Amino acid sequence: MKKCVLLTALTVLWMLPLFAQEPQTSQKEYLERYNMLVSHVGATGVGIETMLGKWERDYPEDVDMLAAKFVYYLGKSRSSSVEQKPVSKYLGEAPIFTLKDSLDNPVNYFEVANFDDELFGKAISSIDKAIQLLPDRLDLRMYKISALVAYEKDSPDMATSELKTLIDYNRLQHPAWVYPGAEKVDKDFFDTAIQEFCFTFFRYGTPATYAAFRDLSEKMLEGDAKNVLFLDNVGSYYLVAAKDSKTALKYYNKVLKIKPSDITAIRNCILLARNEKNVKLEKKYLPMMVKYGETDTDKQAAQARLAVLSGKK
Repeated sequence: MKKCVLLTALTVLWMLPLFAQEPQTSQKEYLERYNMLVSHVGATGVGIETMLGKWERDYPEDVDMLAAKFVYYLGKSRSSSVEQKPVSKYLGEAPIFTLKDSLDNPVNYFEVANFDDELFGKAISSIDKAIQLLPDRLDLRMYKISALVAYEKDSPDMATSELKTLIDYNRLQHPAWVYPGAEKVDKDFFDTAIQEFCFTFFRYGTPATYAAFRDLSEKMLEGDAKNVLFLDNVGSYYLVAAKDSKTALKYYNKVLKIKPSDITAIRNCILLARNEKNVKLEKKYLPMMVKYGETDTDKQAAQARLAVLSGKK
């Protein structure tokens, strides 16, 4: 009898540490406390790192925790400096101020984001783990790519590679995407998300970002050859970056064959014709603006221009 009592007591003692290690705070409570703390001190403020450490200890695979770690380390990794650059715009932005040199030439200064590699790596590691746990959470993938775009600036190699991987995953796996806060995550939603990155690269306006803009647009067209959004993009690449009006016009005409009312293609064809001083070509596209212009002002301006080119008063 004494032996049985002793074994029972030992079993209870052996189990006590296990019970003691059970988290006293639920995942939901951690998220609520985190959001409350962030509202007071910010995503990188005092106490955030300590809370994240406790949260991770109790729930190492909580995606909300991993996303919070990503935001924390990304914020901690980022700093900014003011730098002089011999350009009128840097990554699509105007200078924050301009001075004059001894010859009275403008000297432009820009705010430049910088990142600590070690802390940035921790941010990416956290979001990568979250993506592995929930691969169909589109917002997590967007967070990672946005961070890479900011980190790489005018040389978006990793961001472009990540986007191409995402496009392939979408085309081949047909995931049921989830994006918290969005009512419907469909093809248009996905296309728009990719287009936002394309627009960023186009706005940056460097050889490498223009190339990324074209590559991503062409990648999207692999799975949807008649997607006018990305056909327009390729046309704009040839018009603006490559200075190849002939090829640009070919793409815009493809768009107008699919969608005659596409205002981007119409507008750029008119611009192209004016740049080339090709009156015949401009007269071809002006009636489309008269018909499909977004505003009455656009339509009236096109009609007036057409009248001038046709020799009418």
